[in-house]
Amino acid sequence: MRPVLAACLVLSLLAGTGAEEMCRDPPATPARSIAAPQLSPEERLSPHMPEALRCDACHAITFQIEEQLRKAEGKMGKKVLSESDYTEVLERSCSKSWESYGVQELNGEKRLTGPGLLRQEPMSVAVTGGPWPGRLSKMCLGYMGEWGEAQIYEAHRRGGGTLRELLCHGEKGPCASGKAGGPAPPKALQNEL
Repeated sequence: MRPVLAACLVLSLLAGTGAEEMCRDPPATPARSIAAPQLSPEERLSPHMPEALRCDACHAITFQIEEQLRKAEGKMGKKVLSESDYTEVLERSCSKSWESYGVQELNGEKRLTGPGLLRQEPMSVAVTGGPWPGRLSKMCLGYMGEWGEAQIYEAHRRGGGTLRELLCHGEKGPCASGKAGGPAPPKALQNEL
C-alpha cells in the first residue's frame, strides 16, 4: 500500500490535480439484483411434479439413468449388464440424491435446472432441494413401473436418444407434442361394474 501512496504523491506533485483523479478508487460496479422464482402453492406444496415442469423432469431423469447405466457398464468391464445388475442400477438411479435439481425462472417461465438440462441461466436464482428431489424420485419410479426395467435398459442399449424418446417424447411422454404447455385431455370414465 505504501508504494502506491508514494507513487500517487509523486504523480500529484509532478502532474498537478489531474493525477489525483487517477489515484482514486475505481468507480463501484453497479449492483445487480436477481429475485428467486415465485412459486405457486402447487409448486411449493404438491407431492407431484407440476405439469409445466414434467418435460424438464423427464429429461433430468433420463440423463441420470443414462449416466448410472454407463458407469455400471464401465465398472463391470462388459458391454451388457445382466438383468440383476441393470435392475439394481435402475433402482439406485431413482433413489439417488436429486438435491442438485431445482427450479429457476427464465424469461418469466419456470424451468427445472440441474445436471443434464440445457436451458439454464447463469445469472439467476435457483430454488433447489425442498420438494424437487422427492418429485423426481417419484417420477423415476413411475417410469420403472410403467415401462419396466428391461424395456428401459433395452432403450438405453440402443443409444442415440432412444431412452429419452421412449420416456419423454413418446406417445405417453410429458414432452409429447400437444402436451407441452397445455392441459392434459380429460380421462375417459370407466364403466362401473
